[in-house]
Amino acid sequence: MNLYHLLESGFPAHREQVALETPEGFQLTWHEIDALTSQLANLLTSLKLPEEARVAAQVEKSPESLLLYLATLRAGYVYLPLNSAYRDAEISYFLGDAAPTVLVCADEHLSTVRALAAVAGVEHVFTLNSDHTGSLLEAAVECESVFVTKTKSDDDLAALIYTSGTTGCSKGAMLSHGNIGSNAKVLHNFWGWRSDDILLHILPIFHVHGLFVAANGALLAGAKMIWLEKFNVDTILHQLPKCTVLMGVPTHYVRLLADSRFGREVCAGMRLFVSGSAPLLPETFREFQRHTGHTILERYGMSETVMLVSNPGDPALGERLGGTVGLPLPGVAVRVLGDDGKECPVGEIGQIQVRGPNVFSGYWRMPEKTREEFSDGWFKTGDLGRWGGVTDGREVPETYLSIVGRNKDLIISGGYNVYPKEIEDVIDALPGVAESAVIGASHPDFGEAVVAVVVAQKGAVLDPKEMQQVLKSRIANYKVPKRIHLVDELPRNAMGKVQKTILRETFQSEN
Repeated sequence: MNLYHLLESGFPAHREQVALETPEGFQLTWHEIDALTSQLANLLTSLKLPEEARVAAQVEKSPESLLLYLATLRAGYVYLPLNSAYRDAEISYFLGDAAPTVLVCADEHLSTVRALAAVAGVEHVFTLNSDHTGSLLEAAVECESVFVTKTKSDDDLAALIYTSGTTGCSKGAMLSHGNIGSNAKVLHNFWGWRSDDILLHILPIFHVHGLFVAANGALLAGAKMIWLEKFNVDTILHQLPKCTVLMGVPTHYVRLLADSRFGREVCAGMRLFVSGSAPLLPETFREFQRHTGHTILERYGMSETVMLVSNPGDPALGERLGGTVGLPLPGVAVRVLGDDGKECPVGEIGQIQVRGPNVFSGYWRMPEKTREEFSDGWFKTGDLGRWGGVTDGREVPETYLSIVGRNKDLIISGGYNVYPKEIEDVIDALPGVAESAVIGASHPDFGEAVVAVVVAQKGAVLDPKEMQQVLKSRIANYKVPKRIHLVDELPRNAMGKVQKTILRETFQSEN
């Protein structure tokens, strides 16, 4: 089944209802989504593109950018979203690697992008702007507003999602109609999506979280979306009383909590807050409960797999626990393996591997890398985790998974394995600390030294030497950071993940 067929099955019978609106008053009905995606799909089809042609979109978030995604699915092509913040060298890499036949960009970048597209052999270049203009829309308006969605199989490629590329070149994860569709159906049930839900959509849609989790979730439920181009606290506080669902990254929740206007009153009609794409600090989890009366649902997913694990949507299935990502989703298998290749006992840290209908088939044009990342049908996530154990000072059920970091972030200091997340949790609990990041830096004696980069709470004064003394009383000496650096903020990517590669480059050698 074409993924669009699945999403369309959730559209309401009364197609004149509003499906999407912006704070500025722009609206799309369900009928208009069908008609406009038909026009765009007819335009793409008229270009006589090859089978599984890639349609690349490097545009700002707009209602029309969502329509382009849906139209690409309907026409049977492969959607390739690209971060609008990418610069020339990055765009050149993606165009060369993915070899799209169609590229859509903003008018302001057209001259530069067109030159890069010519070098990469991209045949068709269109523009699309956040103000509802662009050559793509001008061409589509001449096309028929009826289109018969192309039949696709579950294994057919639907999207090419490039990883963040924090280590080496970005890799294109090949996601099929079946991968994305199966996950949408599971989340629809596990999170209890309803047709009367209203999603406040604040995420970018060049990423799995905003596109396949948030937007697909609302579309499959036949639920209305209030569409924000960018994160803005004032706009969110104005729109939130009208909504029932919000999905964000931890930084969003921290910024909302910092505003005195945010509290129980504006959240009175909310049903579900979801956090993902980066770890949620336990303090943020607890403070959110105190301020709003709501418990954030934290979950775990990847570009290669969409969602894998989630805290329960239904309280009858269990409690939402801070510091954990919850239970494996129905149909998803998760195992935690030690260095000996055997499954780890409860509470022991190991490497997370997964399999299920949502797991991608491999990396685009990287067969060797694909073989490296799979073992007997299990995908090696590169993340470290444990079942159960103690998180945020409380015992966690053995069925709950906690993420403790990335395999590449593991620090080996003097022959001891040091897991950064464990130390970060202790540092974050110290008075005056807003957040921290722990990295390994080259050291002549230990091989790697533990180094902490810390952000102080507003108005707090921290003394690194005093912090080290406190830490020595709470964790083993080999885990205590040799250096603690105080910074104003931690570097983050567009989805809120701390960029430890930048920190390692900044604090390379600690003697």
